[in-house]
Amino acid sequence: MKIREITFVAVFAAVMGALGLVPPITLSFTPVPITLQTLGVLLAGGVLGARLGAMSQTIFLLLVAAGMPLLSGGRGGLSVFVGPSVGYLISWPITAFCIGYLLSRFQALKIQHVLLINLTVGILLVYLIGIPVQAFMMKIPVLNAVKLSLIYIPGDILKAILASILVFRLRKHPVISRSFAAVYTKHI
Repeated sequence: MKIREITFVAVFAAVMGALGLVPPITLSFTPVPITLQTLGVLLAGGVLGARLGAMSQTIFLLLVAAGMPLLSGGRGGLSVFVGPSVGYLISWPITAFCIGYLLSRFQALKIQHVLLINLTVGILLVYLIGIPVQAFMMKIPVLNAVKLSLIYIPGDILKAILASILVFRLRKHPVISRSFAAVYTKHI
């Protein structure tokens, strides 16, 4: 692994930590808060690509497990990995990998492609992993967990739109695109 790649991974792990500084929106009917950190997952996969995007999310989660209070609301430590939001956390490296991999398959990347992948693969994959685990941890039926999670959809759509715009512009920027040229060509 090159120093440049290590730097990119560290920067996006730091971006996740910075997004965790934004206070969560807690809801009375669900223990899983609304945070901005899903935006960081979408950005990591879209900007860094599959391998480095997943690596940045894994490093971030290892820092959280080590006790650093990097999750929104100052949460950290092993206790967050036995709570209702653990499925969402586990989905982050997988989602970043899938987004990066699929975006690398496009020859001429358009903003519609990025948005489609962020909405269908990005947000949907977070839900597909997060909701069943939330249901299991809360000891409720999956359908009830799905109903609880409907509140997150509008915010996640907005995050996907913002991430798509940022990824598209970053990939088109001449200075940044040269810096990430080696990253884009390495799918896995």
